Amino acid sequence: MTTGVAVAATPASASDENLDLDPAFALHRGGKIEIRSTVPVRDADDLALAYTPGVARVCTAIADNPALADEYTWVPNVVAVVTDGTAVLGLGDIGPSAAMPVMEGKALLFKEFANVDAVPLCLDCTDVDALVETVVRLAPSFGGVNLEDISAPRCFEIEERLRGLLDIPVFHDDQHGTAIVALAALQNAARLTGRPLGDLRAVVAGAGASGVAVTRILLEAGIGDIAVSDSKGLIYEGREGLNQVKQLLAKDTNRAGRTGSTEDALEGADVFVGLSGSTVSEAAIASMAPESIVFALSNPTPEVHPDVAAKHAGVVATGRSDFPNQINNVLAFPGVFRGAIDVRATAITENMKVAAANALAGVVGDDLSATYVVPSPFDARVAPAVAAAVSAQARADGVARR
Repeated sequence: MTTGVAVAATPASASDENLDLDPAFALHRGGKIEIRSTVPVRDADDLALAYTPGVARVCTAIADNPALADEYTWVPNVVAVVTDGTAVLGLGDIGPSAAMPVMEGKALLFKEFANVDAVPLCLDCTDVDALVETVVRLAPSFGGVNLEDISAPRCFEIEERLRGLLDIPVFHDDQHGTAIVALAALQNAARLTGRPLGDLRAVVAGAGASGVAVTRILLEAGIGDIAVSDSKGLIYEGREGLNQVKQLLAKDTNRAGRTGSTEDALEGADVFVGLSGSTVSEAAIASMAPESIVFALSNPTPEVHPDVAAKHAGVVATGRSDFPNQINNVLAFPGVFRGAIDVRATAITENMKVAAANALAGVVGDDLSATYVVPSPFDARVAPAVAAAVSAQARADGVARR
């Protein structure tokens, strides 16, 4: 779900009769969300308005003017949280049923942090065509689609196709939530160390969903140069075996044409962003430029231990809640959807994502320090600030319907 949630290494057995002794199981018993009515049904008059015959007048009006559904149903304020269970947290392909606790959790966070209703949909299909078709058929019931924990590279095609087919916001949080928060943190880290983004050279380890999205948003924000690595080393034009996503990355990144390993590229680099699950040596971090910025975001084990990185870096961030500067998607997705829904946006544009990052960075303000480049998820200013920025940018981009 997010880079900020640690995963238990050894889940309890389903046959354990004492599961509720574990507080996580006790909390999850019966699920974490429910549906509540918003109107009373106390007598026959209430029933006649909430259901038949009163409901028929509303249905007829919507049939004549479908736009009225935005005013007289819950649809605009409801997000579908969609997964196929193929890339859940650090657990991998565990299937739709096992993914449900995570999707319930995501729906809980939508409600708690931005008052957005969300419905978890764990789909029993992994074929791209089948998944896209299923979401398209379900779309009339929702005001937005949050894709979650779908394996790469399938996730890229699924999101792209849904964005082309639907006139509601479609947002793959594993990509863009991480990217928004990472950009906000990097903006503040650059400000703290006295450098504009355009002067920074970055290295991103990992070319999966998060790695690609972080790279794309940093390019959009004007990063000086950026190189991306996968399990075979740095990505560059002409490297054999690149899929379509990586071929496009090769064209847009690594202007210096560097080859070799992640650690080779780190020598003299200003920024390291780890989203790979690999490890990076202390020597490689020490070889970076002075006042380097290290975002070791793999979870639960960062690419380099933050205490080790802090010996050499000016700013260190992780995906973990037990270290400063947690890059947690919950800082982004509730406010992004709140802002998009408030103006009935037809899409979430690249500009809207950058605006969200700018707003998130701005919440830190004058309190900026090496251990505070992003706010806490519990800072009540976060979601409203992000939502306002997203709404304003949606209007500027011409995708707002109100």
